[in-house]
Amino acid sequence: MREDFVFVDELLPGVRWDAKYATWDNFTGKPVDGYLTNRIVGTRALCAALESAREKAASFGFGLLIWDGYRPQRAVECFLRWSKKAEDGRNKQRYYPNIDRGEMFEKGYVAEKSGHSRGSTVDLTLYDLATGELAPMGGDHDLMDAVSHHGAPGITAAEAQNRKYLCSIMESCGFRRYDHEWWHYTLQDEPHPDTYFDFPIA
Repeated sequence: MREDFVFVDELLPGVRWDAKYATWDNFTGKPVDGYLTNRIVGTRALCAALESAREKAASFGFGLLIWDGYRPQRAVECFLRWSKKAEDGRNKQRYYPNIDRGEMFEKGYVAEKSGHSRGSTVDLTLYDLATGELAPMGGDHDLMDAVSHHGAPGITAAEAQNRKYLCSIMESCGFRRYDHEWWHYTLQDEPHPDTYFDFPIA
């Protein structure tokens, strides 16, 4: 692993994570190329900003659960190959109910050059510190649908408020949101804005 990349849990004690692409619980239906262990990797700068976000979230009674950080370029290429395969219907209703899998890239839900591969982008949500339950957000991670957009209609007031909490926390700690995905944030002053890495997470 590069010198300025670390396992996020080593710098953020107590952080929760579930690296979806290292598991069978993702839109491809199996572990993704480059994810050899269920841990989150990111730059040291990302971790410092996430520590600030963790403290701010705690002031609202929330913790952070991270689904993805650094993403090897080979994983993005795996997504691209998967998108060109014939539809089998296994995960369509859960992850992309209203588009064809081949539209994921043109609709902006997956990118051929992902900010994740630069090491300072994160997918995450909030959970209730008192109960451990995930905060309802009106859609799960990687739901490639208009309901996942910031400001989307069709979700409850509580779900909309939780999205606003997350957005406020992240933006106040130096992140910018991605309008199509309520869970996706990139560090504004990312240390590698033009470099897409491909070392595996191991």
